[in-house]
Amino acid sequence: MLSRLLPKPRLLSTAAASRNVVVVDGIRLPFALTSTIYTDQLAVDLQRLAFTGLIAKTGLDKRDVDYLIAGTVIQEVRTSNLAREAAIGAGFPASIGGHTVAMACISSSVAITSAAEKIQSGHASAIIAGGAETFSDVPIRLTRPIRQKLITLPKALKKGGPLGAIRHMTKGLKMKDVALETPAIANYTTGEVMGVSSDRLSAKFGVSREEQDAFTVRSHTLAGKAHKDGWYNGEIVPYKGSTEENGIKADSTIESVSKLKPAFVKPHGTHTAANSSFLTDGASASLIMSEERALELGFKPLAYLRDWSFKACDPFEELLLGPTYCSQQVLSRNNLNLQSDIGVFEIHEAFAGQILSNITAMKSQKFADEKFNGKVVGEVDVDKMNTKGGSLALGHPFGATGSRLITTAARRLQDEGERFALIAACADGGLGHACILERYD
Repeated sequence: MLSRLLPKPRLLSTAAASRNVVVVDGIRLPFALTSTIYTDQLAVDLQRLAFTGLIAKTGLDKRDVDYLIAGTVIQEVRTSNLAREAAIGAGFPASIGGHTVAMACISSSVAITSAAEKIQSGHASAIIAGGAETFSDVPIRLTRPIRQKLITLPKALKKGGPLGAIRHMTKGLKMKDVALETPAIANYTTGEVMGVSSDRLSAKFGVSREEQDAFTVRSHTLAGKAHKDGWYNGEIVPYKGSTEENGIKADSTIESVSKLKPAFVKPHGTHTAANSSFLTDGASASLIMSEERALELGFKPLAYLRDWSFKACDPFEELLLGPTYCSQQVLSRNNLNLQSDIGVFEIHEAFAGQILSNITAMKSQKFADEKFNGKVVGEVDVDKMNTKGGSLALGHPFGATGSRLITTAARRLQDEGERFALIAACADGGLGHACILERYD
């Protein structure tokens, strides 16, 4: 009887649930060694240039964009909402909103998947998502004791005058307090620099210095070839007339990189300045749409964004092993086989030791027995992985790499005629990401 009296639930549209999300296109500014070509640019400037570069390439009317999302890690306080400030600077209508995300090295990855979730929910149809990073202008702060004294200085000055202010500022200070704080590339919880974590991970999985150096040379060689062949034409928008990425050392040899001394674990570590990604400035942007909206506007997408995973692991022992856990989840969920189904791999190269450790873990029966109830993730076909170079050579602006991986993987699917691509990346905090793209025909 009660059920007859209750109002019937309204029938909500199910159209959003069946929405296909597509990668229409993507670009990046040239990734560059820190303190070289972008010394006069803030991160917001780089993101603005990426947004305008994507609009120029696609010919999309800015009014057809529903929302913008950007990822960044080292934030400038004045532009903490990087996406919004860059969008205004790029001339998007003031009515188009945007927000900024931070998830360490996978910040633009989560920007893109957040865009996909908005589209799937029916809250948007066309979103620009990307990210930016600069190490050429980082926030350098006074130490916390000095900052705290400065905050309360007006009160001390009012109460005790100039002498009271001086006493206030000097009381209890130690010599170590009179210094500057630069952003640390170390995990907050463990206090450990990522290079140390990766070095230890490599030792755990038996990845040698020789293997890391050989992989590093491969990355630079392939990146140099891709640039020489013009493969990145169109994907990289020129900055001051140039698309050069100045971190690529195409003439690298195993002999030259093997001469470098350990950079993190001294004197017997395996990680050096060569086989570790370098500090990089850059920005990227991807155009993410519903398939319906893309076709309506006359675009032919590059790929479907089929599924994604974000997982976490122990930051003390497995800080950079996230790609293995995420790949296992996203492949299992979609009944895909790593060897027979995946034809394109784009895996972030934070360190040569990190990516080789993940590849080893993925094919390890012992690791599968411990973590995945005996189901091995699979063996990565290295000949299909990062064939246009990777982060070791191209560079790694923390907030921008995820979008680069997506764009390159989607373009490779089209060029190589493969059906599925696996993108994977590690991130500080023991975080990881993986996603599946399917070629759009």
